Amino acid sequence: MKLISTAAFIFSFICSVSTSSPLVADIPARKPNIIFILVDDAGIGDFSTYGCKYGVTPNIDRLAAEGMKFTRAYSGSAVCAPSRCVLMTGQHPGHMLRRANQSKHGLLALPDGQLTSARLLQDAGYATGGFGKWGLGNPGTTGAAEKQGFDVFFGYYDQKHAHDFYTDHLVRNGVDIPYPQSGRKTWDDYSHTQITDETLKFIEQNKDRPFFCYAAWTPPHGDYVIPDNAPYSQKPWSEEVRNYAAMVGLIDKDVGRVLQKLEDLGLDENTLVIFTSDNGANEEFVKPLGSTGGLRGSKRMLYEGGIRAPFIARWPGRIQPNTTSDLLTTFVDFLPTAADLAGVPLPPAVDGISMVPTLLGKKQAARHELLYFEIYEPYFQQSVRLADWKGYRLGTKAPLELYDLKTDPAEQNNLAAIHPEIVRKIEGIMTAEHTPSPHYDAPEQPEKVTKAKEKTPKAKPLPELLNEENANPTPNDK
Repeated sequence: MKLISTAAFIFSFICSVSTSSPLVADIPARKPNIIFILVDDAGIGDFSTYGCKYGVTPNIDRLAAEGMKFTRAYSGSAVCAPSRCVLMTGQHPGHMLRRANQSKHGLLALPDGQLTSARLLQDAGYATGGFGKWGLGNPGTTGAAEKQGFDVFFGYYDQKHAHDFYTDHLVRNGVDIPYPQSGRKTWDDYSHTQITDETLKFIEQNKDRPFFCYAAWTPPHGDYVIPDNAPYSQKPWSEEVRNYAAMVGLIDKDVGRVLQKLEDLGLDENTLVIFTSDNGANEEFVKPLGSTGGLRGSKRMLYEGGIRAPFIARWPGRIQPNTTSDLLTTFVDFLPTAADLAGVPLPPAVDGISMVPTLLGKKQAARHELLYFEIYEPYFQQSVRLADWKGYRLGTKAPLELYDLKTDPAEQNNLAAIHPEIVRKIEGIMTAEHTPSPHYDAPEQPEKVTKAKEKTPKAKPLPELLNEENANPTPNDK
């Protein structure tokens, strides 16, 4: 008996030491919940934690204060559907199906059997819910959300439908749900009100099991309408600009509602919340609001203003509060990160890497050597980020523009002529990463687009933009 008791004591002691070790402590007792908040067409300069000049976003600031803010994060693309395709498939724009909103063959739906972030998590035992805009397959197609890994999807399936905030119907799992309108354009008439309510309902209904909540909310995308544009009602701006600013404020308020719901349900410490935007802001908000944060370009452009994104991750007890990371990342990393969090193998044919080591304050051994983008609207463009170098061109054999983002984050000074070796290297990357698609034409030389390629004037770099780009990395990112 004494021997058994001693063995039991030793076993108990070993267990108590093991559970306090860093490795075991990093593994939650239950798979973590994941809430991915994706807002629509908001620029990095629309949020006060990134230096917004026209207003404050206290709840998004809270995410950053209680979590990790990324200063070199990118969306999936410079426009809605391809950006969401990167997020769902883990493939970069040179490999994936949906490389623009439209194609030569119309809307392209995700194919049957496509691996998506939602399907991966659903197969791993997660409840999966999406709320807002889908855009990767209309009802009745193979790409419909409920056929791509979602237990429930509520909101808009079609991108054009998503422009209507006072719609007469929304869609749940491919079925039209009437949305009676009072005609007075009240908050009850406003689609985002019901979409947010459904988001919170899903969280509450699944509080006792791991869940993936994809909050693909539509503000501040156009149409730029809102029942009340306070506190900007008296600003000397156009009504469109006042509404846009208020829509950003509405998003911030609803981020606060999500955080309050997690607190009320006791889910804070087992929930990773990610906040980001699907592409840069529209050009009409660059001059009056500075929505791209001083970066060149805007939505649909592969200059920094079209693809640099706010990206914040909060996970109390796991992510150290008030930290900053300079990790190069895009939406392509979400699927492998989700696989890591769910404890399932990383599937093949995925271009991303797991960000979990960075999130948990560990050494990030796997890092992107480069980021590749291409887009086909309003015309074909390619860009590559290679360390601090940025290459951009309008055709597969067109002259390359080259920028040093460390000293020139606003892409003012084309250095291609004095760094031909870097130009050749980036041109080789563009050739290697671009897989031709039967659905899109990639011209060798641009045709009559030079004058139209950027309607907005070149932005002057802001001091805080330079500070963020050159910020010292956190210890785990060195």
